[in-house]
Amino acid sequence: MQATVYALFSATAARTPDADFLYTESVTAAAYGIEPGAIRWGEAAAHVERLRQAYALAGYGHGHRVGLLLENRPVFLFHWFALNALGVSVVPINADMRRAELVYLIAHSEISLAVTLPSRAMDLLAAATEAGRALQTLLPDASGPFAPALTAAPLAGAAIGVDTECGLLYTSGTTGRPKGCILSNAYFLRAGQWYAELDGVCSVRPDQERVITPLPLHHMNAMAFSTMVVLVAGGCLVQLDRFHPTRWLQSARESRATVAHYLGVMPAMLLSAPASAADRQHNIRWGFGAGVDRRNHAPFETRFGFALVEAWAMTETGAGACVMASREPRLIGNSCFGRQEDFVEIRLVDDAGQDVPADAPGELLVRSSGDDPRRYFFSGYFKDEEATRQAWADGWFHTGDLVRRDAQGNFFFIDRKKNVIRRSGENISAVEVESVLNQHPAVQASAVAATPDAVRGDEVLACIVLRGDADVSSPPTLAASIVAHALEQLAYYKAPGYVAFVQALPVTASQKIQRGQLRELALALPGQSHCIDTRSLKKRQG
Repeated sequence: MQATVYALFSATAARTPDADFLYTESVTAAAYGIEPGAIRWGEAAAHVERLRQAYALAGYGHGHRVGLLLENRPVFLFHWFALNALGVSVVPINADMRRAELVYLIAHSEISLAVTLPSRAMDLLAAATEAGRALQTLLPDASGPFAPALTAAPLAGAAIGVDTECGLLYTSGTTGRPKGCILSNAYFLRAGQWYAELDGVCSVRPDQERVITPLPLHHMNAMAFSTMVVLVAGGCLVQLDRFHPTRWLQSARESRATVAHYLGVMPAMLLSAPASAADRQHNIRWGFGAGVDRRNHAPFETRFGFALVEAWAMTETGAGACVMASREPRLIGNSCFGRQEDFVEIRLVDDAGQDVPADAPGELLVRSSGDDPRRYFFSGYFKDEEATRQAWADGWFHTGDLVRRDAQGNFFFIDRKKNVIRRSGENISAVEVESVLNQHPAVQASAVAATPDAVRGDEVLACIVLRGDADVSSPPTLAASIVAHALEQLAYYKAPGYVAFVQALPVTASQKIQRGQLRELALALPGQSHCIDTRSLKKRQG
């Protein structure tokens, strides 16, 4: 195995220069205003080399971090690989982020450069000013020479290898602020290798698979799994701009996709369309994903003719502890995500840390087998050694997920123990949303929880206690004002989809929110007169 992501990419490009590396189908091409069609491995390698030289001449090197706000465009990969060659870590930036989120990310990650779409350059610079950070921006199609780096490479002269930081990916947690997961080259390389070696239902044919995914490149799934398996096994990546339910099959046919990535919300959307003979007119052999609704699993496979293979992983674990139902029996329709493999050790424990018996729910604890329990996991939370220590308490990584294991060793996902709302595959910290809502002039206090949504999995519900002087003459208007306030500072999907005006929040004697009671409340509130449905206000912003 190569020592860096760039070295692996270069080796595969040298081996198959004339094969398709990236395929941009017409829907994504139209969304991004770029040419549809294939980019060959050799062409991509030449583009990466030009960028590598330009970055090197500008003084970028080992230990620098560079932000990438490039959506799912092909140039994201080109800049990532070029920077990786120099030991520069990339910090993917969700294009839906707004002011408060950008200020935090720029300050915390210490990026000195952001490669960005032209429409967001001024937003990034304004956020950097507010954060007190010097920042340069670079447009994705710039050919050089680039402006000199603001600082010398912090690790100049140190060897670049498997332990070098490759990416800093931010993931929501229970503390209100996203945590920066330090991910090494080894993390990414192992993810691709694990994927390429799958067997059973999920075999990967060298140089033949065309992997289609709508998942964002600022998430580990698209960066570490769909991208890396193509680098390891060869073949072609079909990176969509996002999931378009009415045109997804068209994109799959046009790109000749053979493996599809999904999240639970996607099968539900595809099943909602009228059945058609065209539903099976594709080359997809199997799908890689998680969270398919139990009721939809078997009907989807029957209708569309390919297996939805459920898996479990986290940004923190990567493939170091990935569990996947890749072999029969898959126990379709039971939220089963497979059985334990030799490379990972697994425990299910109760709140006292004691192992639970078969069929009893417990928190999922994982670690790598062998001498190094953290092998191929994340390297730690950036600037948060205490959170890293807590996550690895007693030598096990505590996932915060509630899981059941039957007597045969099959694992079944139950729920998330952590205070995280998962909407359409996006993790949302309740505390982060609350901190923004509490800044609204009419809000005295807020508490946010998940409420079920038939399409999105979870939706954000906000319980609001109003100030005594708030204008309550029109609750829908006030709710819309609160959502608009959230949309100014947060990505659209984090804003409340329901706003419930309540007299008091469920709190403990020490005035901490009773999250268990709040979750129960969130289940009952939608449909009540004092709970305003604001889902129509949650629009993706341009």
